Amino acid sequence: MELYPLKFNPVYSYRIWGGNKLKTVLNKDYNQDSIGESWEISDVENNETLVSEGELKGKSLKELISEYKGELVGNSVFETFGNDFPLLIKFIDAKTPLSIQVHPSNELAKERHNSFGKNEMWYVMEAEKDSELIVGFNQKVERESYQDYLNNSTLSKILNIEKVASGDTFYIPTGRVHAIGAGVLLAEIQQTSDITYRIYDYDRVDKSTGKKRELHTDLALSAIDFNYNKDYRTDYSNKTNTTNKLVNSPFFKTNFLHVKGEMLRNLVEVDSFVIYICVDGNVVMNHKNQTVNLNKGETILVPANTDKLKFSSSNVRLLEVLI
Repeated sequence: MELYPLKFNPVYSYRIWGGNKLKTVLNKDYNQDSIGESWEISDVENNETLVSEGELKGKSLKELISEYKGELVGNSVFETFGNDFPLLIKFIDAKTPLSIQVHPSNELAKERHNSFGKNEMWYVMEAEKDSELIVGFNQKVERESYQDYLNNSTLSKILNIEKVASGDTFYIPTGRVHAIGAGVLLAEIQQTSDITYRIYDYDRVDKSTGKKRELHTDLALSAIDFNYNKDYRTDYSNKTNTTNKLVNSPFFKTNFLHVKGEMLRNLVEVDSFVIYICVDGNVVMNHKNQTVNLNKGETILVPANTDKLKFSSSNVRLLEVLI
């Protein structure tokens, strides 16, 4: 049968720091408390998302790729990754701060966990007043001095803390120390990996276990990039009805689309699947003879064999993700 744009049933995850905005702001359907993450498109083992509608309803990404190969993901993507889908798309709601953490490189993750590394990016959808993110260091740091700050519980003195608002974007390469602060709702795009090294977790006790969460002090030490950047924030254009480049990494490319009225998107030259994440507003997508609605908090996977799309909206902001 012919492929079509695919929506998936999200996988919801309890987190010690989770709130309720995934339900109240993004209209997610769940009954649990403290849901911190909605995994929108996932090929992570035991957390695979399944197609939610149409003739392919109930299919996983691996099943789809096995059947459709390059038609779904793109010939070059299939040649590189085979039946493994390379990206994981999430929404994250932080009622309280996430742990200060770092992710291993591809090389370290392969050696230690037989996994991809975890290069990722954040797009802030909403942020309460004075909300913050931690991204990198605020000065050049030596390995030994870092250990001293950590052991003395003064790590915050050398961390770069950013006040954030809706639309702020950060690319987080592997090795960069980071944390999402309280009051932030964001979209996260990352490699398919669930490997995180916790550095500091505020001595919290998880009510689901009655214990503090495990720290990965030694593993993190060998994964951290101690270099300092003057500016960690990603600048981008906000021109309407065009493709604005946002992040261009070896692991994924993300564009920002601000549609007012109509916009045509030609994908003929794109040898990759394309994911659209609606971060504000709503849009009607026309694909051949099909019409698909995409609302704030929804994500859709457009097959690589798609030639053209038409977007119609009074005012919508989308993230466009491809390899």
